[in-house]
Amino acid sequence: MFLLSKIHWPLAAAADSGPVSVIMAASSIAIIFVAINKKDMLQLATLRNNPDAVKQRLAVKNFNELNLVDEIIALDDERKKYNFQYDDTKAKLNAASKEIGALMAKGQKEEADAKKKEVESLKASLKPIEESLAKAEKTLDEMLVRLPNLPSEKVPKGKTPADNEIVRTGGSKPQLPAGAVPHWDLAKKYDLIDFELGNKLTGSGFPVYKNKGARLQRAIIQYFLDFNTYEGYTEFMPPLMVNEASAYGTGQLPDKEGQMYHVTEDNFYLIPTAEVPVTNIYRDTILKESDLPIKITAYTPCFRREAGSYGKDVRGLNRLHQFDKVEIVQLVQPETSYEVLEGMVAHVEKLLQSLGLPYRILRLCGGDMSFTSALTYDFEVYSAAQDKWLEVSSVSNFEAFQTNRMKIRYKDASGKTQLVHSLNGSSLALPRILACLLENNQTENGIKLPAVLHAYMGSEMI
Repeated sequence: MFLLSKIHWPLAAAADSGPVSVIMAASSIAIIFVAINKKDMLQLATLRNNPDAVKQRLAVKNFNELNLVDEIIALDDERKKYNFQYDDTKAKLNAASKEIGALMAKGQKEEADAKKKEVESLKASLKPIEESLAKAEKTLDEMLVRLPNLPSEKVPKGKTPADNEIVRTGGSKPQLPAGAVPHWDLAKKYDLIDFELGNKLTGSGFPVYKNKGARLQRAIIQYFLDFNTYEGYTEFMPPLMVNEASAYGTGQLPDKEGQMYHVTEDNFYLIPTAEVPVTNIYRDTILKESDLPIKITAYTPCFRREAGSYGKDVRGLNRLHQFDKVEIVQLVQPETSYEVLEGMVAHVEKLLQSLGLPYRILRLCGGDMSFTSALTYDFEVYSAAQDKWLEVSSVSNFEAFQTNRMKIRYKDASGKTQLVHSLNGSSLALPRILACLLENNQTENGIKLPAVLHAYMGSEMI
């Protein structure tokens, strides 16, 4: 997709350099087209093999451009036609160019000159075919990236969060003391977070953690990382900005372009989640079967514009533009990905249980799923002082949607190269976890910390 702007130069540069140069240039163009097409062949094959089934699955996600499937197939037919014309003309050009050398060696100058004219004619006819093929390729790529991932058969139908299925619940809602208050009042009372200072320094949605609030933030992050690495995840510390190719690979582009902070001078994007840089570590890589599964965890600040967010639901730590999160990512063999998904859900569940927080696990309906996900489980924690459920984690299987874009593959036991499946989950997002810890554990004498954080904080109470 990103190479299309470079297609015209090889042939143009070779135009005055003789027939051999033309052949080499034509071959380089063909290589470029192969590179472009390879990442989309699986998706195109899926559309072609059973377009009606694809439309049915897209309808579960409430995708309203189902006609796009037919348009893509029709355009691919057109692309194939141009590709055949291109290959046919290139073969004739190749054959004619070889004949020139043979004729010159025999001293048949007139015949050689005639063949040179034929080569010039073929070169001229190749140019419009090349342009038509490039246009078809570009349009096809633009259309393909508008298609979301197909949802799993396990995804329930529905349009809004009200249609999500509650899989199970855990923990007990706390009985708060008289006069209990929400976390933004607790943060002010115990001098833990300064929301006004953050607004002064940057703007709303950028809190300043201070004193024991800053220490508690660090303690939770370290505990989450230790919990994950103990379970076999390797810790990475990735960049906080990524290039366009990385954002495209995990599906943030073009779907969530307006939600990311864009550094226009360098065309970098501030990461909305560690999933983006971490999954891209293996972009354009062919792994060994023995490398799998790959399990990564990473802590990063995350940045989201959250355009249009306002009202009581964004007060305090409920919705921020900058927030801390610990992520887990796995790259696995396709046949194991749904078993791994359940394992990752159990992993996050154990983490919440260790914090003593009441939670529930939801299986998201088609209308509430992300563009890239095939199946997603959301975790919500009960915020006692606000009397509401707050989302603190999403654990998703993307199947081959991301890895198809990033060309992350492995060689199986038979030597066949195929795409891995990618999965990720929040483990966990700190702002709402911190909010619930403060609210649910408030007492008349202070805030009682979960036992697993005592060593990290050096105390049992705030």
